[in-house]
Amino acid sequence: MAQNAKDIQLRELKDLLRELRETNQLLRKTLEEAQKEKAVLRQERDNFKEQVDYLTKKLFGCSSEKGACEIPGQMNLFNEAESEMDPSAQAADMHASTEQPEQTEPESRPRKKRSTNEERFKGIPVKKVYLEPSADECICRECGARMEKIGTEFVRRELEIIPARARVVEYYSVNYGCKNCRRNAALPNIVKGKDGKAHMMYGMASASTVAWVVYQKYCNGMPLYRIEQDLGRLGAEISRATLANWVIKNGEAFFTPMYDFFHRKLLRRDFAMADETPVQVLHEPERRAQTKSYMWLFRSGEDDGVPIILYKYSETRAGDCAVDFLDGFQGYLMCDGYSGYNKVKTAKRLACWAHIRRYLVDAVPKGKQFDYTQPAVQGVMYTNQLFNKEEKIRQKYKTFDAIKQARLSQEKPIIEGFLSWLERQNPVKGSRLDKAVTYIRNRKEHLAVYLEDGRCSFSNNLSENAIRPFVVGRKGWLFCDTQAGAQASAMAYTMVEMAKANKVNPYHYITYLFEHQPNEKMSDNELEQLAPWNENVKAEIQRRIECQKNQE
Repeated sequence: MAQNAKDIQLRELKDLLRELRETNQLLRKTLEEAQKEKAVLRQERDNFKEQVDYLTKKLFGCSSEKGACEIPGQMNLFNEAESEMDPSAQAADMHASTEQPEQTEPESRPRKKRSTNEERFKGIPVKKVYLEPSADECICRECGARMEKIGTEFVRRELEIIPARARVVEYYSVNYGCKNCRRNAALPNIVKGKDGKAHMMYGMASASTVAWVVYQKYCNGMPLYRIEQDLGRLGAEISRATLANWVIKNGEAFFTPMYDFFHRKLLRRDFAMADETPVQVLHEPERRAQTKSYMWLFRSGEDDGVPIILYKYSETRAGDCAVDFLDGFQGYLMCDGYSGYNKVKTAKRLACWAHIRRYLVDAVPKGKQFDYTQPAVQGVMYTNQLFNKEEKIRQKYKTFDAIKQARLSQEKPIIEGFLSWLERQNPVKGSRLDKAVTYIRNRKEHLAVYLEDGRCSFSNNLSENAIRPFVVGRKGWLFCDTQAGAQASAMAYTMVEMAKANKVNPYHYITYLFEHQPNEKMSDNELEQLAPWNENVKAEIQRRIECQKNQE
């Protein structure tokens, strides 16, 4: 019996031990899963904190991508970027952040000279006012003799603004008839006075009035209801619906031929740039008012040709819009990272280094801008070096062949080092650095394309600067009511920005177009005579500006 009891007790202990082992394994497995879950939650927390820091910086921080201050000598860490391609240099690179870099004096730039009043007001006519003493003051108090003029002395200078005025011009035809023919002839002989200009403008507005409305909204960013109020203060009660019809109908009639001409000129160029931004159009067929539409911008590149800037309204952001607009274009296309531009098969894509730097700057952790062990900071240093080299090359060399050779000798090694750095990155999934690295890797084949020609652009900043007036104006007028209004806005912004890019007064140029009324029957040679880069057009607009100054 005792033996049996011991056997039973032994079996019970073995069963207990087995249960404890199973419980131990279960607890270990539970602990491992909890640790994994904790690590995932910790990473999600870090990603959310990173996102909060990023959005806070976007909302309240400085919008500049380059650091506000540079530590002297730190840029030297990556000056010899080609060493990244040498495997023997890998060990030295691991300790580069702990070594004290050579301190160099920051490059000093000449301070901008303060402009004088004569330079600030050189384009404004000067009216001289002479302050004469009274007749009694011109009598000498000592001897009673009348004083004589001995000279003038400058007292002060004032800037005077003459506000706009509105007036109604009524045209009357003065008629003449022959008395003899009226008595004796079967039909009277009558002559009527004519100015030789048919009124082709839509509405009762003159060319200058419609040009003023276009200038106020699309150059100064004033919505139509403010223009309506401004006209009311001048004594003209005109509704905003009437103003919109003036812009839409006259723009469609007289801007379209010039717009199509500029489009044909752009397609014949070898370098183009593009960008796009959302716009809200309230009344689109079978679409909700809240649906996003897009305003596209296409412009010429930096090839020393006349600047061409075109806006294009589209219901969607689909790449087919770029395909249709650039149909026939064969050359280099600079744009952002939007994949829709890949559909333009006839164009050779260029990568925008400003967008690459922007992604890397956004990936820098909060408070780590000068921690050079951070991969994002290292990437920013590479891009800053490229921007620094590009600026100096542009300043030093004036021919495109020289720019190309300088880029190959100075910037290509930096790009090779940057690509070597990029291959070694293994960021945490979902982090800002992971987004930046993914963005760059997806555009890896386009990074060095700009080295092929000195006329290629280094960044898409010109397009972003050209589309900025539309974005600023959108903050004022908020949306377009109809598709016709969106199309008219695209053509109006095109004419305004074309005038500004070619250094022509936008208001006088739009007035000039409305007066000459281009049409579809005109040839390209005739439309060339109305282009803002035409010297005759520039001379005529300058003459008008001088006449306006003299009248005032």
